[in-house]
Amino acid sequence: MNNTVYIQNDQERLPVTQKLRGLVRRSVNAALKYEDFQRPCEVSVTFTDNEKIKELNAQYRNIDRATDVLSFPLFDEDFEDEEELALGDVVLSLEKAEEQAKEYGHSFEREVAFLVVHSVLHLLGYDHETSEEDEKEMFFRQEEIMKLLKLERKTDKEEVGEEE
Repeated sequence: MNNTVYIQNDQERLPVTQKLRGLVRRSVNAALKYEDFQRPCEVSVTFTDNEKIKELNAQYRNIDRATDVLSFPLFDEDFEDEEELALGDVVLSLEKAEEQAKEYGHSFEREVAFLVVHSVLHLLGYDHETSEEDEKEMFFRQEEIMKLLKLERKTDKEEVGEEE
């Protein structure tokens, strides 16, 4: 299935390489494939920094702090006749992704891919904040998609490079 992933860079802190752009596209497509989403669609991903995402988080969620990623679903059943469905927009703080990758002890690339997968699931209607059951379901799907991308979590010993 040919999905269109638009990528915009709205930050200057970190370089946005072709490799990173490719990872984002693979992550979007892996999530859609795992969910068996049958319609060709468009997803917009905007890279930003902590300052700008904090402003958006305050504006749209009334939470006055930086977050890692925001999802803005556009999907609506009324768009059935459109050839390519506009699924929604993702705004991702590369600065926060870098901080979290260090905090969790994995690669920046894994963190970005995880945040993209997480956000695409939100675009498809999943919400981990509605109940514990919904949270478990969404987090299970995230980990399964990360396995497809070969970016699953490693054990603590693997993360820090220790031998067993």
